[in-house]
Amino acid sequence: MPYRLIYIGLGLTAIAAIALGIAFSTEGEAIDLPRPLESVSPQPGDLVPPQTILEIDLEVGYDAEIHVDGWPLADVTFIEGTGVYRWAPSASNPNVQEWTPGKHTVRVVWDTYAGLPDPGSFEWSFRIG
Repeated sequence: MPYRLIYIGLGLTAIAAIALGIAFSTEGEAIDLPRPLESVSPQPGDLVPPQTILEIDLEVGYDAEIHVDGWPLADVTFIEGTGVYRWAPSASNPNVQEWTPGKHTVRVVWDTYAGLPDPGSFEWSFRIG
C-alpha cells in the first residue's frame, strides 16, 4: 500500500515539472516585424537544419529584393496572390549552392509596385546547425 503513495507522488511531481517547463519556456516568442512584413522563416536567431527554405511573407501589393549573405537572389519563387517569397540554395544558383554551417544574414528591401511608394527594409540572421 505505501508504494502506491510513492508512485502517485512521483507521478504528480513529474506532471508538475512538465507543466512548469511549458509555462516558463521562452521558445516561440513573437518577433516584432516592420509593416508590411508579415512573417519570416527562419526567424531571427533560429538554429535550423541545412535543408531550410527561406520564406518571406509581405502584404499583397509589395515587391521585394532579397539578399543572402550579401548576394542578391534572382531565382526566388514568388506567389503573387499571397505575397510570399520562397527560396532555397540549389546547384544552379551562381552564388549560393548550399547552406553552409554557421551564421547567415538575410536582407529584404521592399516597395509597393503600384500606388504611392512605401519603401523599407529588414535584416536578420539565423544559424545553420
